[in-house]
Amino acid sequence: MPSIKRGTRRPSRTKKKASASAAPAGPPDTRPALDKLRGWFQQRGWTPYPFQEQAWAAYSRGESGLIHVPTGAGKTYAAYIGPLADVAEGGRKGLQVLYVTPLRAVSRDIEQALLAPLEVLSADVAVESRTGDTSSSVRQRQRDRLPEVLITTPESLSLLLANERAAELFAGLRSIIVDEWHELLSSKRGTQMELALARLRRFAPGVRTWALSATLANLDVAARAAVGTQVTPTLLSADLERPVEVSTLLPDNVDSFPWAGHLGFSMLEKVGAWLDPARSTLLFTNTRSQAERWYEGLRFARPEWEKWIALHHGSIDREERERVERGLKDGSVRIVVCTSSLDLGVDFGPVERVVQVGSPKGIARSLQRAGRSGHRPGETCHLLFVPTYALELVEMAAARDALQRGEVEPRLPLRKPLDVLAQHLVTCAMGGGFTREALRAEVREATSYQDLTDEEFEWTLALVREGSPTLRAYPEFRRVVEHEGRFVIADARIGRLHKLNIGTISSDATVQLRYWSGGRIGSVEESYVSRLRPGDTFLFAGKRLEFSRFKDMTAYVKPAKGKVSQTPRWYGSRLPLSGSLAAAVRRTLHSARHGDVSMEELAAAWPVLEAQLKLSRIPAADTCLAETCLTREGHHLFLYPFEGRLVHEGLAALLALRFTRLRKSTFSLSVNDYGIEFLTSDAFPYEEALRPALFSRERLVEDILESVNLSELAKRQFRDIARVAGLVLPGLPGARKSTRQVQASASLIYDVFLKYDPENLLLVQARREVLEQHFEQSRLASTLERLERSPLELVPVRRPTPLGFPLVVERISASLSNESLLERVERLKERWQREDARSA
Repeated sequence: MPSIKRGTRRPSRTKKKASASAAPAGPPDTRPALDKLRGWFQQRGWTPYPFQEQAWAAYSRGESGLIHVPTGAGKTYAAYIGPLADVAEGGRKGLQVLYVTPLRAVSRDIEQALLAPLEVLSADVAVESRTGDTSSSVRQRQRDRLPEVLITTPESLSLLLANERAAELFAGLRSIIVDEWHELLSSKRGTQMELALARLRRFAPGVRTWALSATLANLDVAARAAVGTQVTPTLLSADLERPVEVSTLLPDNVDSFPWAGHLGFSMLEKVGAWLDPARSTLLFTNTRSQAERWYEGLRFARPEWEKWIALHHGSIDREERERVERGLKDGSVRIVVCTSSLDLGVDFGPVERVVQVGSPKGIARSLQRAGRSGHRPGETCHLLFVPTYALELVEMAAARDALQRGEVEPRLPLRKPLDVLAQHLVTCAMGGGFTREALRAEVREATSYQDLTDEEFEWTLALVREGSPTLRAYPEFRRVVEHEGRFVIADARIGRLHKLNIGTISSDATVQLRYWSGGRIGSVEESYVSRLRPGDTFLFAGKRLEFSRFKDMTAYVKPAKGKVSQTPRWYGSRLPLSGSLAAAVRRTLHSARHGDVSMEELAAAWPVLEAQLKLSRIPAADTCLAETCLTREGHHLFLYPFEGRLVHEGLAALLALRFTRLRKSTFSLSVNDYGIEFLTSDAFPYEEALRPALFSRERLVEDILESVNLSELAKRQFRDIARVAGLVLPGLPGARKSTRQVQASASLIYDVFLKYDPENLLLVQARREVLEQHFEQSRLASTLERLERSPLELVPVRRPTPLGFPLVVERISASLSNESLLERVERLKERWQREDARSA
């Protein structure tokens, strides 16, 4: 029996040299090890699925590709058993299997899963993790020698590639496994991973790459992004029986249910009655603020559950999160209110049910969260939707229908973000250096950069060599120098700063939350803390806290007495409706319009839909509904494309500009996932303006640029680009810069580029990212195409309808506190209900 210790190896092995040259010639015969591993499956009562056997055979043939099967079906062992048998029979030392996960929090669970099969192998194989949570002593040891199997994250992998001995450390690599590939794809982390994979393929020719996912639509594109442009990927999938049972907890009376966006507390009592501590449950919310409130609400409603209920989200201190995760596994924690922090990776076998509070906003998200329950092959996933307001019943009916149809959103790689490339060039310069021609060819093997031109590569290389012509005079921007035909890091100081700031995740600066008496609680965004005054109370990590002072990027608090006044809100927490779910909502409303309310959610929502029908019409999938009305506030136009908040933000600004070309006017705009409100104080000829030409795609980009202050938005976007590219550094540990300081530095560079180098490619990228991220330009173009060819139904109404009411709430909420908003919403609702009663 081999010596198996997590994160350790036998002392005698430290004398051996980790080198690929020590490997025996030719591929080893892995059949004996595979037979033992099949026996290990049998010991556990498992039988390998055909897709797992196919994956092991594909690995032995030297193939790379994508394994796409339902959550909990055994993707990890499908990708790992073949390489493990190879390691066991090959007798090589040093790194041979690299397992990359997007979440460092799950590395311990993955480590346990990868260690488990070693019990049947007579092989000395070390399995270790390398993440931000790894101790400094282990990281120091790994600088010289890596284990046979290493679990890491994209950021930690980039740090390893920055090691001056990277080529030697990775030379013996046999297999790369990238978990939760859908989570990385379509993000700069995914692009960073593509570049790292291309680098590893250069260090270890013949290395095999396998990506894992459960929720992807465009499998060919995703597989190609994982294996690179020089390899034909193998696609492995299985039509496994992993049923997803979806139901919705319906309100008793929709007339008394909130009509517009809400935390959903009207359903708290029903959820409390449905929950059972005897059945382990994850209760997902879409935001951390909502999770805090629901956790507090359930504790208040069910005080007897105190020892069984817990809270989990990404801002809570790591030790507390790990305590909750251990509790889920050993059964001491039975109900967890959580966010996307528990979406991925962790195998919580004991979890029986999943609750989604509020609309999931996407089909893939619904499927991913449902898969957290019964996380075992063949087990049924149980998902309960809990609506927070009336119209979410329609979204949940649409989501349930789309899940039954198997509709999932596609994920596409980003198109050559040069800030990520600039960071990668500095990493490669640190990791032994590079030559111009070799690295250019290597980078083009990454799908995101397959169309990279020579000029773009040379421009980016010049950026890291001198900071562009406009910054040439400043030595701090000279990060890479050429020495004897190779590009290497300029000096050790530049290298240390680069390592401290490797990564592509951009967010508002966070500050630590600590008690005055000592002890870390977690972190919140600086923008939230900056608005607090001493004595303000708030809810965080399920605790009532009183803010005391803010010093050195740390917020000091003490336990609060009495009622809390607020809950932290995190930047970017409002999820937009995905394209797939938006299409499903239009289809569902179309069915309701034609009398099909057989789905229980639609039947429950019928009083609201019937009110919509009496006042106006229910939207159809092949038309676009518009409503006009006059109130004391002014003249309203409500337009309902049902394309999601981000698309509607761009569409609202674009149409307002085109309206003003017909007649000068000032518009107040409001958007949500369903539609847009245009409000003017004077009458406006909406009927004349609402022509097919209004939705023309001609001069779309030019009109968007004219309709918004793109320069200001691009300047804010440039902050993140400048940080990733290394032009602006957040600072050193213990001396981090505030968001305001980073923004000021980035703004100064932006202004210099704009004045002296207006065609700077990072400025071009900033404008492109604004159009895509803030306006979803590609979806906006397809939306305009659909609206241009769809008949328009213009209906004059007496007052805002149930579809228009949330848009009114959205607008008035911008100028009112939560209490004032709630009071005014209830007043509006009561007044309109009285008017309906009188008219009836």
